[in-house]
Parts: sequence; structure tokens; C-alpha cells
Amino acid sequence: MLVEKTTFSLIRKLILLLLLVFFFFPNISKSQTKVGYIDSKKIIDNMQEAKDAKMKIDNLVSDWQRELSILQDSLKLAKEDYEKKKLIMTDQMKTEMEKKIKDLENSIDNFRQSKFGENGEYFQKQNEFMKPVYDKIFKAIEIVAKRDDFDYVFDRSSSILLLYVNEKYDITLKVQRVLEGKD
Repeated sequence: MLVEKTTFSLIRKLILLLLLVFFFFPNISKSQTKVGYIDSKKIIDNMQEAKDAKMKIDNLVSDWQRELSILQDSLKLAKEDYEKKKLIMTDQMKTEMEKKIKDLENSIDNFRQSKFGENGEYFQKQNEFMKPVYDKIFKAIEIVAKRDDFDYVFDRSSSILLLYVNEKYDITLKVQRVLEGKD
């Protein structure tokens, strides 16, 4: 998801740049411009490589959730054990048990952060697994855009709002055919 947001952010910046260029250099916009658009969500949803990458990520997340569950169960048992025995424990035993509980809490927090945090392994793996998919899509877009003389290709499924779209410029199916090796 982070990769998609980054990609969409990059596309948004590109569109802003193009609009600025057309505003400051009006003669450029008077020439015939051919614009195409794609639906990247549709393309990604139909790509086996993307499905495989998602499955790899989902498997990793399941493994991590199992590990996290084991850690949380250990913490729960330690807290329950402490509560049951704290009245008969010496001060030294209480301190040791409290330290053990605090260490387990820190371990859980560190695990969550390392796997699911801002720069965690989840985002790294997602980038690693999805990069070849995005590279393949961008290459196919480039092939179609150059072959069919498109000046610009926008992504319809990004957060960029297109108020009007002439369906004849939708090149999504052409990009999919190139990805499937049919064109």
C-alpha cells in the first residue's frame, strides 16, 4: 500500500508539473496532445505476479501474527502468575517478576515496531515483492505509450480526480495484453 501511495504521490506531482508547464508555456499546449489513461488497480488485480506477491506478504504477516500471539500469551500468563503469587512473593521475587513482565512488554513493542512499524519489515517486503510488478507495468505502459504515440498517460485509479474521460483513450486493456505477452 505504501508503494501505491508513493506511486500515486509521484503521479500527482507529475501532473502538477505538467499543468505548470502548460500554464507558463502556453504554446506547448496548443500542439496536438494525445493523452491516455490506465486503471492500475485493475491491471494489478489481474496480474498473477501481483497475486503471488500479495500471497507472500500475507503469509509473512500470518507468521508474524502467530509469533506476536505467542509473545502476548506469554505476557498474559506472566501477569496472571504474578497476580496469583504476589502476596506470597518476597520483594526480590516481585522485582524480578515485574522486570520479566516489563521485558516481555518491551519485546512485544519491539516486535510490532520491527515488523509493522513505519520502516518495518512489512513495508520493506511489500516493496521488495511488488517492485518487479510495478517495473513490469511501467515498462508495458511505456511500450504502449510510445507505440501508440501518447504524450501522457494518467492513472485513473489514483487519487487524482479526472472530471471527464473519453473512453477511447483507455489503454488499460492494451497494457494488460502487453503484460500477458499477447501484443
